[in-house]
Amino acid sequence: MIVTTKKLFEHAYGKYAIGAYNVNNLEQIVGLFRGNIDSQAPFIIQLSKGARSYTNKAFLEGLIRAADQVYPEAIFAVHLDHGDEATCYDCIDSNFYSSVMIDASSQPYEENIAITRRVVEAAHAKGIVVEAELGMLGGVEEHVKVDEANAKLTDPAQARDFVERSGCDSLAVAIGTSHGAFKFSGTQSLHFDVLSQIQQKLPGFPLVMHGSSSVPQEEVARINAAGGKLGGAKGVDASQFRQAAQLGVTKINIDTDGRLVWTRVHREFFLEHPEKFDLRDPGKIYMSEYAKFIAAKNDYLGSIGQLPDVRKFLEA
Repeated sequence: MIVTTKKLFEHAYGKYAIGAYNVNNLEQIVGLFRGNIDSQAPFIIQLSKGARSYTNKAFLEGLIRAADQVYPEAIFAVHLDHGDEATCYDCIDSNFYSSVMIDASSQPYEENIAITRRVVEAAHAKGIVVEAELGMLGGVEEHVKVDEANAKLTDPAQARDFVERSGCDSLAVAIGTSHGAFKFSGTQSLHFDVLSQIQQKLPGFPLVMHGSSSVPQEEVARINAAGGKLGGAKGVDASQFRQAAQLGVTKINIDTDGRLVWTRVHREFFLEHPEKFDLRDPGKIYMSEYAKFIAAKNDYLGSIGQLPDVRKFLEA
């Protein structure tokens, strides 16, 4: 069942965070639905601008519609991740997305507000909710590229003004995370002091963490052992998710880790079975492995086992 992120956030706020997972193909979608059903967790399925143009947006949207029919017990939102203004309008007009993110964080403050406000007005007219971003994460994710010298944390003093003037429904904040696989060379900790200040300025308002993959070192090591050449990097310690949730973070974005699982499964399979060529053989393994990964991540988020209560909340 497709719902809005707003409803999911109302249930989650202050208790747990909802996993927002990017998808690009059939195997990811099946593994994602299986993992969330196995762990009885609500979730957000994210389509980026790059994923929508990978083949044609209609294919990916059709797969999600099919998954909704195959797994009727699932409760999830369909969200545009890191959209520009034109892509947001296209998703709003599609009557398929329940949530869009307008990312104008690279623009000057006033322009960010103005762009976000235009998207909010168009989205709210159709009952769609809007996520915006204030501050800039470093790193690379598809068309988003910010070097660390230009990355900047969200200014708590601006947060309330931005939300009030833009009308957005949730706010992605920069508190020390980073986009992409090559995140941190050392131990990275979230700036909970900044997050706490933002929550004080925006009590009860849902906050979002982008760039929150953990980059599991075991996955990286197994990929490299199977012929990969990934450099050393560390992501966000998943044990910090619960503390972030208590400070108002209701949505945590995870993309890179799912790609690492895909790469590990396929490299190991074809290394071990050089005579094989059927894409379905590693595909079956990946769907199972990705489902296990999702269930484990939901445990860190605190969303595991929440599905029955979410259903009652939506029916009330």
